[in-house]
Amino acid sequence: MTEALRSPVDFLSQLFPALPHREDLLSYEEWWEADGRAISDATDRAGTPWLKMFDHTGARVDEILYPPEYWRMLQTGYRTGALWRAFEENSLFPGFLWIYVTSFYDPGLACPYTVSLATAAAIAKHATPDLRDRFLPNMLRRDGTAWQGATWMTEIKGGSDLGANVETTAIPTGNRWSLTGDKYFASNAGAGLAVVAARPDGAPAGVKGVALFLVPRRKENGSLNYFIRRMKDKIATRSVPTGEIELRASEAWLLGRAEQGIYNVLEVLNLSRVANSFGSVAVAQRALAEAHCFAGQRIAFGKPILQHALLRKQFEERERDLRAAAGLAWEAAKLFDEVSEERPPYSAKYHLFRLVAHLAKSWTAELAVQTAKWGMEVHGGLGVLGEFSAERWLREAMILAIWEGTSHRQALDGLEVMERKQVHHALFERLAPLTSREELGKMSARTVALMALPSEQRETQADILFEELARFAATTLARSQPPAGEGRVRQ
Repeated sequence: MTEALRSPVDFLSQLFPALPHREDLLSYEEWWEADGRAISDATDRAGTPWLKMFDHTGARVDEILYPPEYWRMLQTGYRTGALWRAFEENSLFPGFLWIYVTSFYDPGLACPYTVSLATAAAIAKHATPDLRDRFLPNMLRRDGTAWQGATWMTEIKGGSDLGANVETTAIPTGNRWSLTGDKYFASNAGAGLAVVAARPDGAPAGVKGVALFLVPRRKENGSLNYFIRRMKDKIATRSVPTGEIELRASEAWLLGRAEQGIYNVLEVLNLSRVANSFGSVAVAQRALAEAHCFAGQRIAFGKPILQHALLRKQFEERERDLRAAAGLAWEAAKLFDEVSEERPPYSAKYHLFRLVAHLAKSWTAELAVQTAKWGMEVHGGLGVLGEFSAERWLREAMILAIWEGTSHRQALDGLEVMERKQVHHALFERLAPLTSREELGKMSARTVALMALPSEQRETQADILFEELARFAATTLARSQPPAGEGRVRQ
């Protein structure tokens, strides 16, 4: 077990020796070690933030209340590069790297950075030039005053079937739109800008009638443009305020063309899926690192439990899986950078990215949950106590499998893109130089056989194949990484 596990930047540097922004990431990590960890722990213990709905005159203000230190923690990420670096470099990689380091210390805080990155990317790509010039610079500030973004798609009936469940309406009013509806799981409530799924008046039923809109926090006259009905009391991720949002004739602007709205919505979700993969690997690393530290100190039967053969083997296996998961998330990010500027009709590479993103999101999220659960077991009875951190990583990991679509949803969407676009063949071609012909042949035959089954039978086996395919892709990609212990590691 390498010492680099205790540092998110050192771990990434081992796997990817040419890690971009390494020194800046180390400075960000050092801030977390010096100040951020204590703030994060206090925020986690404090629980759900408060909502101040009215001021002393009775006017609606909908202000989310956190201690001042929380806002300092949040703005540190924006100031050091969670958003602006991606647009300065025309690459989303810096954003994903900041999300990784953040997630190692506070996965909930990574959510505001993720949805803000997705909001800014949607504005940069789909807003008209005047809207882009009006709003985007506010999100890219470096002085600790950056506007935050949010991505509000889900309503009370659920988030997977957007075609049936998006009931928020959009009515044209001059050069803008008026939105009315309710968003039930609204992460980063209180954001300065949100991208929102809504159905334009007269649009067709189903997903073809869904469009993407930009909704500011305030109207042009300065009054509130949306309202926060209440805050959610969640299992974890307490450092992201999640609420229920009321849109009541809210001023909005259409992003892109209405008839391509569902594609624009899915672009937002796919960016978040890649970010979720980075966050999941970081949580798994944190849980594994803390378990390793504890196991080296706990004495049982005359020696540290880490020296017992079975537990030592489990650590080695989980470290291998962690390295593989990091490679799969990295591959998804690399592909996304290559295709993120595409518009419908998308290229074959874009659809390959879709498949890899589904594989990465599903497999890394499940890895985070299982690693955190196992880490609690390593701690024994101490693992379930709130005064220690092992139980927190399980709480934090549980939401990662649900954000941006459950593992069940990822498998079905991955199956759909394989069926319609045959992208599994492109995936196997991409992996061929890294594996043996025999291994590739077995996985390819297994996939082709499942795709040949009748529709319902194929669906019942989709989750099993998807897990196998994700593990195969991850472990194959891991072969291109330097062996454990190599790479540039901070001394």
